[in-house]
Amino acid sequence: MTSQQVCPWPGEDLLMQHYHDTEWGFPLHDDRKLFEFLVLDAFQAGLSWRTILHKRENFRKVFDQFDEQKIAQYDEQKINSLIEDASIIRNKAKIRATVVNAQAFLKIKDEFGTFDRYIWQFSGGQTIDHQPENISQIPAKTPESDAMSHDLQKRGFKFVGSTICYAFMQAAGMVNDHLKGCPIRKEIHHFS
Repeated sequence: MTSQQVCPWPGEDLLMQHYHDTEWGFPLHDDRKLFEFLVLDAFQAGLSWRTILHKRENFRKVFDQFDEQKIAQYDEQKINSLIEDASIIRNKAKIRATVVNAQAFLKIKDEFGTFDRYIWQFSGGQTIDHQPENISQIPAKTPESDAMSHDLQKRGFKFVGSTICYAFMQAAGMVNDHLKGCPIRKEIHHFS
């Protein structure tokens, strides 16, 4: 697929272009996929999204397709095997945080029925459309991501600072930060 983006961040990377054209900014309401983005955005902390995206299939494989029920039960043996797995980012703190976050994710599902119902409250249940004209107008965090970060941390989540939460909001379509001239912006508008 040839990218039709105006947004400059995917560059010439075909996987990044495909992600831009088919996922980034599209409103997401599937709990499993929301958990996947939560995990991947946590692993992105201090790294590039390109690095994470190119390892996503490996992450899916070793983290049981992001099945939060299974991940919440990981024991020390499983955690240590993940720390030794060179196919993913071998960050001990982030791997342990994934298990903690799966447990916290399940508690939210118990309380709200779905994680989707809980998380979308931070954007008022709809996509916030910033309509940036250039990349410098895209914020790193917002009052909404601050509120999300604060509440997730209060509920026991790790690696959910406001900047990570904002990246999650972009990925999950809670905000639309495609540049004004980007043709994907129109697709998202019709999708939401």
